[in-house]
Amino acid sequence: MMSSSFSSCRFADYFVVCGLDTDTGLEPDELSALYRYIQAAKLRDGATRMSARENFEQSPLRRTFKSKVLAHYPENVEWSPFDQDAVGMLCMPKGLSFRTQADPREPQFHSFIITREDGSRSYGFALTFYEEVTSKQICSAMQTLYHMHNAEQYDILHMPSAGPPASLQRFNSYDITRDTLYVSKCICLLAPMAFQQACRKVLEQLHQAITSSQPPPLPLESYIFNVLYEVPLPPAGRSLKFSGVYSPVVCQRPSTSELPLFDFPLSDVFQLLGVENVLQLFTCALLEFQILLYSQHYQRLMTVAESITALMFPFQWQHVYVPILPASLQHFLDAPVPYLMGLHSNGQDDRSKLELPQEANLCFVDIDNHFIELPEDLPQFPSKLEFVQEISEALLAFGIPPEGSSCCGDGVPKLTGFRSCDEVSDRRNGNLAGSPFNSFRLKDNETIARLQALVKRTGISLEKVSLFVREENPASAAYQKVQCEEDELQTHLLNVRLREIFANRFTQMFADYEVFVIQSNQDKDSWFSNRDQMQNFDKASFLSDQPEPYLPFLSRFLETQTFASFIDSKILCHDDEDKEHTLQVFDTRVDKVRMLNVRTPTLRTSMYQKCTNIDESEKAIEMRVSKIDHTALHPHLLDMKIGQGRYEPGFFPRLQSDVLSSGPTGNKWAKRSTAAHWRLRDKQRQHVEQLYLDNEQKHIQEARSLGASIRQPNLSNLSPSVIAQTNWKFVEGLLKECRNKTKRMLVEKMGREAVELGHGEGSITGVEENTLIASLCDLLERIWSHGLQVKQGKSALWSHLLYMLLIRCDLHTSRHIQNIGEIKTDVGKARAWVRLSMEKKLLSRHLKQLLSDEELTKKLYKRYAFLRCDDEKEQFLYHLLSFNAVDYFCFTSVFTTVLIPYHVVVIPSKKLGGSMFTANPWICISGELSETVVLQVPKNSLEITFECQNLGKLTTVQVGHDNSGLYAKWLVECVMVRNEVTGHTYKFPCGRWLGKGVDDGSLERILVGELVTPTSENEERLCRTPPMQQSPSMIRRLVTISPSSKPKLNTGQIQEAVGEAINGIVKHFHKPEKERSSLSLLLCGEYGLVWALEQVFLHGFRTPRLFKNVFIWDFLERAQAHFESPEQRELEQDENWHTRAHDFCRFMRAVNSTPRNIGKDGKFQMLVCLGARDHLLHHWIALLSECPITVQMYEDTAMIKDRVLVNSLIRVLQTLQDFNITLEASLTKGIGI
Repeated sequence: MMSSSFSSCRFADYFVVCGLDTDTGLEPDELSALYRYIQAAKLRDGATRMSARENFEQSPLRRTFKSKVLAHYPENVEWSPFDQDAVGMLCMPKGLSFRTQADPREPQFHSFIITREDGSRSYGFALTFYEEVTSKQICSAMQTLYHMHNAEQYDILHMPSAGPPASLQRFNSYDITRDTLYVSKCICLLAPMAFQQACRKVLEQLHQAITSSQPPPLPLESYIFNVLYEVPLPPAGRSLKFSGVYSPVVCQRPSTSELPLFDFPLSDVFQLLGVENVLQLFTCALLEFQILLYSQHYQRLMTVAESITALMFPFQWQHVYVPILPASLQHFLDAPVPYLMGLHSNGQDDRSKLELPQEANLCFVDIDNHFIELPEDLPQFPSKLEFVQEISEALLAFGIPPEGSSCCGDGVPKLTGFRSCDEVSDRRNGNLAGSPFNSFRLKDNETIARLQALVKRTGISLEKVSLFVREENPASAAYQKVQCEEDELQTHLLNVRLREIFANRFTQMFADYEVFVIQSNQDKDSWFSNRDQMQNFDKASFLSDQPEPYLPFLSRFLETQTFASFIDSKILCHDDEDKEHTLQVFDTRVDKVRMLNVRTPTLRTSMYQKCTNIDESEKAIEMRVSKIDHTALHPHLLDMKIGQGRYEPGFFPRLQSDVLSSGPTGNKWAKRSTAAHWRLRDKQRQHVEQLYLDNEQKHIQEARSLGASIRQPNLSNLSPSVIAQTNWKFVEGLLKECRNKTKRMLVEKMGREAVELGHGEGSITGVEENTLIASLCDLLERIWSHGLQVKQGKSALWSHLLYMLLIRCDLHTSRHIQNIGEIKTDVGKARAWVRLSMEKKLLSRHLKQLLSDEELTKKLYKRYAFLRCDDEKEQFLYHLLSFNAVDYFCFTSVFTTVLIPYHVVVIPSKKLGGSMFTANPWICISGELSETVVLQVPKNSLEITFECQNLGKLTTVQVGHDNSGLYAKWLVECVMVRNEVTGHTYKFPCGRWLGKGVDDGSLERILVGELVTPTSENEERLCRTPPMQQSPSMIRRLVTISPSSKPKLNTGQIQEAVGEAINGIVKHFHKPEKERSSLSLLLCGEYGLVWALEQVFLHGFRTPRLFKNVFIWDFLERAQAHFESPEQRELEQDENWHTRAHDFCRFMRAVNSTPRNIGKDGKFQMLVCLGARDHLLHHWIALLSECPITVQMYEDTAMIKDRVLVNSLIRVLQTLQDFNITLEASLTKGIGI
């Protein structure tokens, strides 16, 4: 183990040469050709013929030929086995490329990454250049191909149906007698760590050695041997200098307290895309959307991919990661999982010609054209405007326009890196703009314009905005003794500045995350085996502490595998010594933020805090590059045989394998590097950090792999059986994800069961619920996109639904969605359809019906598609069936502006049905979102259908009539209202008369609604969660007092009823504002506050004379008359008593003077609601308990006359003072107070 650890500290593991194998000759790249054949087969006949014609027109110099690994040194190392197929494919992803002397032949550098099954990585750095072809057989073969090509072109041009003649400059473009043929060759370094700039310098100097007119000082074998065996990795926090062929190479590595190593130029990414696009791409990566990068430059693909994942610190991308996808693997874009892939373009096809298997959840980034296509409903990153401003200031300090620049090259950019002296000089000479926001033509950029307006509102002069320059003396020792090139230093400094700004955002947002981590009391093996069933983070509590604008992003981010893996790492690493590097660095920064927050509290607010530790990070880099910690052994002559190491200009030599196959065996050169040997502890520490050899890290890697079974396609074996096995893994992964999502949603929704299973509190917020349903929509889109034959539109699910509508007409839900004009896109319609089906409890049935047409499914999907795996499909539908166990309002609560048709039926009493009823009835319906106008109901049918903007969950109905005609008395049993889109039916029980001289004389009543439970078996309903707060079957039935009807509740039961009613209101206000249900149900519903206080006033009420009805309102009116009597006014009472009496009488007068004909019971309800709103109920109870009218109208045993019980009641009612109660308009209509 020790020797392995020692050896793996080498700077590079392998040196590789790829190119043309002259022994095997020209071989077409069969995998790429196969992919083109598959693509052509998907098109129709005419399109296939066109594709074939285009292939005939393809010049032999532009065709794809197979490249091979010609040599690699050493043969193999135990800590990093050599994968020949993967390396060959990624070194030259397009295969061999041929050129003539007339074509450009500039060398091209690119890097790549190989991810192993255990999650560990190797980095590759490749330089591709062109060598003259010396093999006569190859030149003759190319000449033969051109003869055949010219003959085919001639036949095509003379076909009767041929269009305009193609350009003929391709003909005879290679002539063996006058042209020189060149072929691509690649040299590559494979390394355990991504020292991109150093490896690039090594390769470029090797290439310079073979193109120079003078031979290198030493044979190339000496330099390659040196970098493979004699140059170590610098340990954390140190720098290293070693020798290239012509100049020294410097690399430096961050310490354990700094951000992890990252050596790709972030300046390139921001110049290529601009700040706005980078931030959108960054958001997509955090939320685990499918991301496809598109460029004709391989290095751009790699740079953007590595930059985005590095900016995610402390989080790590957990899914498929292939920055460079070889042409032969483009079928992997069919993967129904989150991925980050890079696709090479030929520079000719635009976005419209690129056919992608799935686009519903895709972020498409056209790097070369400064363009990004985002998925729908992408939430905004928290504090985006201030974040963009801080990033822009950092870029401007290095002379980079925040909106990007299309002229960015592939090389390291020439960064300005202003210093204070330069700035003063430039200002004096007029070379520096007065305001950085006016530079680089930023005024045309919308985001920068908003930033400029924001800065102006703060009162800061833009002319005085600092460019965040380093304030140091230009003659300082640090800058005089820098051991690397200035451009390289500027790249390091800009990188660390931008990375610190991004890391600071997460440090601020998650400064208190440790408080919400749910630590397990199980051992690690038990925890790992039960990981799928456990919650590791208290998401609801964390979100409740966050500023409102952050919630759309954070609620979705907390559901990602990225965040779950981060928390898993936290749980598995209890001690600081066990923590992996990224977690340790992040926790240290979090501790600093919390310490600062004690002095200046800013956490849990939307106050933006800029990064404060940039200077410290920049100084650490400057120190390392100004004082080199170690210089490696210089290259030296090797023990080579005579004649070896010969030099031939223009050709990379065939290296001598006998001297490169193994490292030094003796101490001959070790004596020269005594000062360079580091302690073994340093080596072991870096090995644990970067190469995942610690057992603890294995647990973490296993935990991370729970949601991501495939990180990278198998590049070593691309046989049909391996491709089938990969697709089978996708099918299993989709089924597992479906099972986990449905279980999570049910557990969160059902509440009580969640508490019993140990998942924390059983409540789920609307933000969380909406996030979970959105993720379910994404999953369904990925399932319907997997194995799709021909894609039609961006949403595969909606396309399938439209196919079914053309064939069969029984999916009414789809027709409802089609008729909603507010939803414009196919993806939006598919998501609306899923939400509506869930709300109707028909999702599983609809999808089963959709997949019942097997012929259509076979026509649309390939054999390996998820939807054609019968067993998995049945399990999938069974999991979705469990959603019928709970009530969702996911369509009603999201699509709040759509027009909804409602059907209303007023049901009169069967015994006194009102066939003689002569008045004109009306109705007004209220919901959580809005209410209707007064609607006239035909008295002959008592039914009405109308359309209005979504009312939300229905809460109350006002029903009444105009008291016209001879018989204007109406006994209403109930009112039924049905939402014709969602199918929800609400019942509003009444059971009371409406008419003068009957009951309490009310002409209108306010009814509280109850959602009707479907009872038919065809609803596929398994069970119900506790329903919404129900209204009483007959509101205020006990208020009509007669000798035969006395209250049955005793004082203890009444006290309990009041306590429960108050407790329900208190719980209501402890929920987030957006998650609260209707307060009207808690006030006026069954067992609500009005009912409970009604029981208080009915207890001990004296029996009236026979045949006379007395109401609570009669008692209150007599009490009002008593308080307003001249005798009471003349009595000397304290000021509080007079204030309470005045308020009581004022509200009584206001309720009595309302133009509404709501009757005495309705007036009592209105008074209680107004008293609760203005926190006066406890004052009124105290006032009435001491009123002489109470002595007259109540028995001695009445609750209102018991001082102890009254004091208890007052204390309970006083708890309402802490809440701001807002009443529904239907409850206070006509009241001016």
